[in-house]
Amino acid sequence: MLLWTIIKVALKSLLANKLRTLLAMLGIIIGVGAVISMLALGAGAKKQIMERITAMGTNLLVVRPGGERRGGVRSGSRESLTIKDAQAIISTIDGIAAVSPLVRGRAQVTYYNENVNTTISGAALTYFDIRNFEIDKGRGLTANEEKRTSRVAILGANTAELLFKNQNPIDEHIRIKNVNFKVVGVLKPKGDQGWFNPDEIVVVPYPTAMKQLFGQAHLNEIDIKAAPDANLKRVEDDISKLLRKRHRIIDDAENDFHVRNQAEIIDMASTFTRTFTILLGGIASISLIVGGIGIMNIMLVTVTERTREIGIRKAIGAKDRDILRQFLLESILISAIGGLLGIVTGFAAAIALKEFTNFQTVIETSSIVLSLSVSTSVGIFFGYYPALRAARLDPITALRYE
Repeated sequence: MLLWTIIKVALKSLLANKLRTLLAMLGIIIGVGAVISMLALGAGAKKQIMERITAMGTNLLVVRPGGERRGGVRSGSRESLTIKDAQAIISTIDGIAAVSPLVRGRAQVTYYNENVNTTISGAALTYFDIRNFEIDKGRGLTANEEKRTSRVAILGANTAELLFKNQNPIDEHIRIKNVNFKVVGVLKPKGDQGWFNPDEIVVVPYPTAMKQLFGQAHLNEIDIKAAPDANLKRVEDDISKLLRKRHRIIDDAENDFHVRNQAEIIDMASTFTRTFTILLGGIASISLIVGGIGIMNIMLVTVTERTREIGIRKAIGAKDRDILRQFLLESILISAIGGLLGIVTGFAAAIALKEFTNFQTVIETSSIVLSLSVSTSVGIFFGYYPALRAARLDPITALRYE
C-alpha cells in the first residue's frame, strides 16, 4: 500500500471515532503540557537564582574570618582580618582587579521622625564596582572621603524610600548611632537576594564605620574582584597562601579565615537547579507513560473491532507489514497530534504560572523538541504491540469474526 493511502485510511479511522481518539490523546496532551510547564518552571528558577547570584558581583571572591572553636564547637567569628591584609592582597597577588575592605553591622538610621533599622556597610569606593551596584541619584564615594573619614552615606533604594518617601535625599543629613551623615547618593534597586537585601543598606566609608560607628580595628569581610582573564581557583589559592603567611599559621593548623569563590557558588546552584529541573520533568513524564498505556488500550480495542476489515484487506492482497504500518501510523498520529496540542497546553500553563504566581518560567526550545520526540516515541512503543497483533491475525479467522 502507498504511504499516502495508509495516512488517509488512518485519518479516516481516527475521525470516525472522534471521542475515542480525543480520550486517547488526552493522556499525551496532559503529559506533554506538564513536561513543558515543569521544565519551564525549572529553567525559570535557574535563571532567577543565577540573576540573584551574579547581581552580587562576577569574578568575585569573598574572604571572611573563620569561626572560633570552644570545646570543639565552632562559635562566633575570629577578628583575624585587617586593612593591611586587604592592602597586601591587592599589592601582592596577580589577577586581581579591585579589593574592598568591608565592615558591617546593624543600626538605627533616622531622618527627623522617620527611622529604620538596617544594615550599615563600611566599604571602599571600589565596593560598588565589585558588587555591581549602580548609582541612581547623586554620586559614589571618593578617595578623599575615605582618607579623611568623612561622614557621608549612600543609601539603598528601599532605605531611601523608607526615610525620605518621595523627597530627594541628596545633601540631606541622616543620623546613624547619633552621628550625622550627609547623603551623597542613592543606589539603583537590585531586588531581594533572599539571604540579604542589597536595597536595604547604608554604605559609608570603611574608616568612618570602623572608627566612629562600630569602634573596631578588624574587618568583617574582604571583597575581591578578579580580572576577567584570571583563574579564580589559582587566585583563591594565592590568597590563602598569603593570608596563612601573614597570620603565621603553621602547616598543620586550620585557617583562621575562609575564601568563598563565586564561581563555585554558581556551579553549585547550577547543579541544584539542574537536579530540580530533572526531578520536575521526571514527575511530569509519568503522565506520558499513562497516556501511552491509554493509546495501547484504545488501539487494542480498535484492532478487535476491525478484525473483519483486517481479514478482507489480507484477502485482497494486503501484506502483514501493510497492516502493521496502518495501525502503527494511527498510534503515531494520535500521539503526535496529542503532542502538538500538549505543547500549546504547556505554553498556556507556563504563561499562567508566570502571570498569576511569583514563579518565573522560561520556555526553552529544547524542552519542546524533547516533549514532542518523547510523545512520538510513546506512540511507537505503545502502538507497536496492537499493530503487530493486527498484522499477525489469520485472514480466515478474521473473515469469520462477527
